[in-house]
Amino acid sequence: MALAKKQAMGRGLSALLKDPENDIKSVTDKNADKVVGNIIELEIESIEINPFQPRTNFNEEALQELATSIRELGVIQPITVRKTDFNKYQLISGERRLRASKLVGLKTVPAYIRLADDNESLTMALVENIQRHDLDSIEIALSYQRLMDEIQLTQEQVSDRVGKKRSTVANYLRLLKLDPIIQTGIRDGFISMGHGRAIITIDDHDAQTEIYQKIVSQNLSVRETEALVKAYHEGGTVKEVPAVKTTAPFDVEDEEKRAFKDYFGAKVDIKVAGNGKGKITIPFHSEEDFNRILKLIKS
Repeated sequence: MALAKKQAMGRGLSALLKDPENDIKSVTDKNADKVVGNIIELEIESIEINPFQPRTNFNEEALQELATSIRELGVIQPITVRKTDFNKYQLISGERRLRASKLVGLKTVPAYIRLADDNESLTMALVENIQRHDLDSIEIALSYQRLMDEIQLTQEQVSDRVGKKRSTVANYLRLLKLDPIIQTGIRDGFISMGHGRAIITIDDHDAQTEIYQKIVSQNLSVRETEALVKAYHEGGTVKEVPAVKTTAPFDVEDEEKRAFKDYFGAKVDIKVAGNGKGKITIPFHSEEDFNRILKLIKS
């Protein structure tokens, strides 16, 4: 009952915003208290994407899952926008929800309305997205850098704004000194932020990329990477430094391997790395064999 009343109120306020005589531009304007901070149904076509949005990669599968949820339940958590002109708004946070709503074909979406200048909008977008979404390490680092470049904040001021320790902010920013190839590797999930922090102690970008290639090709853990970098600093070139593998934290027993083989009807290859991560490879010999295995997985 309360939710239905709130939604009805949102639709009523939406009509208020379309009245030119109620064009609210500041918190001192008439009816501003009815709009600012309230949930209002806004037409999606009146909302533009925030140019300060720190997230640039959107997982299509996750987006489709969110769209399915919205189709069934509606938009549970309102997006946040700022008013830019008459019946025009700019997204502050909630781009995934907005994109998914468009996929479903919604014409309106519930939104909190705020009045903010560009600097405030950028700060809101960064803080809300970093806290609520799984941005990759490079996206976070770029977001911190934009706060420093575009709003002229120090690292300490950035840490205050985003609620992180200054050392945490500094560690993210240092990732931007990595070779672009390695930054892309972090964004694509080939290596972790921990790997990047180990590599960044090497100034030579050619040496950085050689180390990076060894990490990926040999599936090195962060600890193994740190040992590799340490050996490099002690005098060797990357090619001269062997990658010392640690013992895998657990072994896959023959009985367990047979269980996989019996289930899939194929010899399954199982590899476990020193960091506990691993890979399971299921071979198939024809399209018919592939469909047989696929049916087993779906069952």
